[in-house]
Order: sequence, then C-alpha cells, then structure tokens
Amino acid sequence: MAKKTLFLFLFLNTILSFAQLKKISLDEAVLQQNKFFKADRLTGFQWLPLTNNYVYYIENSSKIVTASPENFSPKELLSISELNSSLGTNLKSLSEIEWIDATHFLIPSQDKYYSFSTISKTGKLEYEFPSTSENQTFDSSKKNVAFTDKNNLYYYNKNKEKIAITDESNEAIVSGQFFARNEFGISKGIFWSPKSRFIAFYQKDQTEVADYPILDINETPGKLVSIKYPMIGQKSEKPKVGIYNLESKQTVFIKPRNNADDYMTNLSWSPDEKYILIAELNRGQNDMCLNVYDAITGKFVRTILNETNDAWVEPEHEAFFPSASSSNFVWFSEKDGFQNLYYYSIDGQFIKQLTTNKFPAREILGANTSGTEIYFKATGENATNMLVYKVDLKGKQTLITKDFGTHSVSISSDGKWFFDEFSNHTTPSKSILYDKNLKSKTILESLNKYDGYQIGTSIIKTIKSADGTTDLYTRLIKPSNFDATKKYPVLVYVYGGPHAQMITNSYLDGANLWMYWMAEQGYLVFTIDNRGSDNRGFAFESVIHGRLGVNEMEDQIKGVEYLKSLSYVDSNRLAVHGWSFGGFMTTSLMLRKSDVFKVGVAGGPVTDWKYYEIMYGERYMDTPAENQKGFDEASTLNYVKNLKGKLLLIHGTSDDVVVMQNNFALIKKFVESEKQIDFFAYPMHKHNVLGKDRVHLMTKVLNYIIDNNK
Repeated sequence: MAKKTLFLFLFLNTILSFAQLKKISLDEAVLQQNKFFKADRLTGFQWLPLTNNYVYYIENSSKIVTASPENFSPKELLSISELNSSLGTNLKSLSEIEWIDATHFLIPSQDKYYSFSTISKTGKLEYEFPSTSENQTFDSSKKNVAFTDKNNLYYYNKNKEKIAITDESNEAIVSGQFFARNEFGISKGIFWSPKSRFIAFYQKDQTEVADYPILDINETPGKLVSIKYPMIGQKSEKPKVGIYNLESKQTVFIKPRNNADDYMTNLSWSPDEKYILIAELNRGQNDMCLNVYDAITGKFVRTILNETNDAWVEPEHEAFFPSASSSNFVWFSEKDGFQNLYYYSIDGQFIKQLTTNKFPAREILGANTSGTEIYFKATGENATNMLVYKVDLKGKQTLITKDFGTHSVSISSDGKWFFDEFSNHTTPSKSILYDKNLKSKTILESLNKYDGYQIGTSIIKTIKSADGTTDLYTRLIKPSNFDATKKYPVLVYVYGGPHAQMITNSYLDGANLWMYWMAEQGYLVFTIDNRGSDNRGFAFESVIHGRLGVNEMEDQIKGVEYLKSLSYVDSNRLAVHGWSFGGFMTTSLMLRKSDVFKVGVAGGPVTDWKYYEIMYGERYMDTPAENQKGFDEASTLNYVKNLKGKLLLIHGTSDDVVVMQNNFALIKKFVESEKQIDFFAYPMHKHNVLGKDRVHLMTKVLNYIIDNNK
C-alpha cells in the first residue's frame, strides 16, 4: 500500500508540475525567439583597439561597460542617456559603434555620424550625409568616409569636403554598390586601400539588363516600380573595378579580360597598396583566374592561379594577407574536394597548402601580429559544428575552441586573447576567454530561458542518403508529452538547397521556435539536410548540378522512409513546408512524389528555373540553351496533373529575389489543368514576410497544415 501511495503521489506531482508549466503561444514562438527567449550574451562585444580591454552592451540598462581578461568585473564606460545628452540625439541602441581608438568612437544617427570621447564624455557632429545616401564606408583611420548617393560614389575627406568620384547620369551605371546580386561572397562595393591613398570600387552597367515590374499598391492608382532582374540565359550586368587615386583625383578602370559579362569578385589590396587582386570568373562559372593589377595604372600584371571544374568554381573569399609587411597571402580553394587554405606569394609562387582537412574552412578571422598564425572557422569532422582553429605557416593546425557547438570568436588586436561565445544542444550560451596558451576562463553562462515552459525535445541522428553510402543529418522534434504508444502526424520542414544548413549543434539544434510550438499541437517536426546542402564538401554539394531537385528529393524520400519505420508515426498524415528553395522542394515533392504528402505549403517558390536570376541559377543549372532537358525536368509546371494532396502557395508581392512570375506561372498551369489549389499573397512584402506580419504568415501556414492533415 505504501508503494502504491508513493507511486500515486509521484504521478500526481508530475501531472501537477506539467500543468503548472507555461505554454508558448505562436505569437511568442515567431517574435520572441531572439528577444524574450534569447540567451544571455555579452551583446556587442568588441576589443578596444590596441588594448586587451573589451567592451559590451548591457541592454536592460542601456549601458556600455568595459572589462579586461585580468579583471572580469565590468566597469561602466557610458550610458545611452549620457550620449544622447551630449550629442542632442535620440539613440535607442549603442550597437553600431565604430571605435577610432581606445577612447573615441563614431556612432550613426539617421543621416549623421558623431564622434565621442569616453574620457571627456563629450562629442560632436563629424559628418552629415544626403538623405538618399547609403553604404557609408570608413577608411582604417576613420578620418575619411566613402558613400553612395543613388548610382554614384562620393567621399568626404579629412577636411569634410565632399568629393565626387563618379558622375554618371545613366542610372543603370551603378558605382560603389554590390553587384552579382550578392553572390560570390560579395557584400559591399567600396574598398579603401590600407593607407587610404586609393578607393577601389565595383561598377556595374545594367543598361542591357531587363527591367522587371513590381507593383506598388501604396499609391492611388498603384504604380509599377522597375528593378533590374537578370534572368537565366538573358543579358547580364557588365562589371568593372574602378581605382580612384585621392592625390591625383583620377580613376582608372579594370574590365574583365575575356568577356564583358564575366564576374570580377573577391577584391583585395596588397598591404603595400601596389596591387589589387581580383578573382575573375567566366559567366559559365567553371573557369576562374586570380589576377593581379597595378593599382596606379590598372594594368594587368599576372595571373597567380587558375581553377576549372566541370560543375562550377565558386570563389567566395578575397585574398587574406596575414602580415602588413609581406605580400604573401592565403587563398581559399575547394580544388581538393574541401575548402582548404593555400599560401601564395604575390609574384605567383605557390608556397604551401596550409590545411588538408576533409571538412570545409569557412572564414578567416585574423592573424597574430607577426602574421605567423592564421585563425579560421571550420566545421570539424561533424558538420553540425562550427569551430575555430589556428594554423601556422608550416601547416601545424590547432583547435582553439574546446567544446563542440557553434562558436563565434573575436581575437584581441595583439592576438593574445580569444573571446569565444558558443551554444550547443545542451548549452543556451556560454562566453569564454582563452589566453594564447588556450587556457580558458568562463565569463558568462546563460540561464535556460525556456525553463518553466512546455517545450519538446529534439533528436539529432544520421541516416543514409539515396546513394546508400552518404550520411545525412536529421532532426526530429517531439512534443513535451510525447507518448511512444500513440501515432503522430508529421510536418517535414525542408530547405534542401545550396549554401544552407538547417541542422546545427546549437541550442534548439538550428530549429525555429515555431517548430516546437507545432510539436505541442501534437505533431512531430522533421528536417533532413539532403545532398546539395552546405558544409559537407564539394562532392556532396555538386551532385545537384544540372538537375536541381532530383537527388534532393530522393534524399527527402529516404527521410520519409525513416519516419515510416517509426512505430509512433502516422504515415498517412505527412505534411511538407518550405520557403524559397524549400518552396521549390515543397512543390516538387507534392507534384513529383504525389503519393507521399497529404498537405504542402510552399512559400516564395522557384517554379521554373528559367525565371530565376543568372548568378545563382546558371551556376547550378547552366542555361536553357545548354541544358534544356534539365530545365524541363526541374520545372514544376510540367507536373501539375499529378497533384493529389492539398497545396497552398504563398508569395510576397514585392519579392525581388524569387519574382512572383514563378507562382503566377504555376497557378496558370493549375487552372489550365482544372486542378484546385490555394494561394495567398502578402502585399508589399519582399522575399521574406517579416515583422509582426510574420505571425500572420505562420498562423496561415500551420493552420492550413493542421486543418487539412486530418
């Protein structure tokens, strides 16, 4: 009797404890994952220039504090109220500070930049920009700043004089901005030389690129706004690199050496300012030369290396010079199957392959002051991690981060200290300092912000891909009250495309919080990173070349087979949802594997690759003239008669990434085939539905699945 009483007590206590847990609403799941539920971190961590002191931002008190590796106790440096009082501003955040030196910084406010001294607690207006200006880019001294205004490029010198670098009346000729639609690692268009004697910049001539109409409904009557959208196989941008000499006030231009619409990417300066290095890639994206040009004349000097590949060559990183006193540099290449680091001299001599890993290096973080050690991010052997290593010029490699997980590391200016912030499956966030001998001290470890809430569990495992040999990572989210004796419907969340990885060794395992909300509604939520996705090497990714969707779908079906092998899965109630490439995958699965899923919701889908842009699309599919069979095979428009389940298509009406023509063309085919589907548009939203409207989106998506997957 005593045992029964004890059992009953423990059972009732468990039920009571569960009942006392708070439920996460869908609104909270969508909007609060990175706010209310965000782990405690040292927000805005920065090393102060030329010191071993660091600063970070305490959000709840709106203060910047400083500390050092020797003394973790934070000391208040500045409050936002002090800053606003001195400058006459109304700043809400201190997140955009750019440090000039250890006691002075620049901070933007609307169209102005102010300087501020943390010693005197005073500041002043330094620069005021036109309201239409963008891309403000300071030189290393923070005394000169270049910027764009509409399609032209300007700079303010140290005397605050505005100098026009370009003066193009043709708005289709654009200077100082990114080109190639941000492909090839391009995120900016202005490049100051190390000693600020020159400004290099991208210029793109879009005159022959087709205008694409976007409807603006905010005016009466509505009006069409044209964007330049280069579709696969059609006219593309014509790039140049300009080099402006601040002393002579003259600009020289570098054109592609072969064809006018080849790509000029990954621009970098040699430390002595004599040369510019540019990765030049043919439009077919299978032949790349790393070329050197004279900075004064713009003349071609030499080709340092050439890479070709039948699938593609994709330079994503500029040359990295580890020492300011040497013109030897580090180059990323996938030529051995994984992205590794190679060491060259500026005169074209190959010196050494620094890393020989069977996993990809992803980003160089910096070097020590002597330039003898390079610090870089890489996945390590488990692709769900993101770790940090160092390698010396002889190729000796050392792992810096000691815990598996997803790491973000910042290195002090003298290279003697490493600030590491990471999370993993069991750690919401942990902040650590390593010294040069890699001895560590923990500064902050976050509480679990989900304590006290009903939230399910995530299981990470591997299954074999459709080739029978390759391991694929999977994530299965179960509800908090999971019962293995029951049968659960499943939502498969899919992306499946290149340059993306859905499953990571981070807190919540890379999942969105709404997936855990969906699990609490009695669902299992499943994801698989199929072949073609990121961080697994060239062979794993390039299997998609010329046949987008084919191998990716076969791997997704292997995931379905795994789900059906689980006794607690209701194999008759499978749903699929994805956005962008995931929208393409969702529609492809619903139409080409029509017996598998009962419900699908596709957001912003590419429906026929001929409607997508050149830079991404031609890398993976070539052109219709070269690969018509592949385009026909991939086009979802050719499979509309196969639809059996319920399908909802969604699109932002101002989408300038996957233009709405994709969805309209597919809907037209459904109408012609007398197939009923559902469609929902988000007026004036671009490729992603953001802000509070995202709650409406996810309510629409998940309710549709719940209502139709019965």
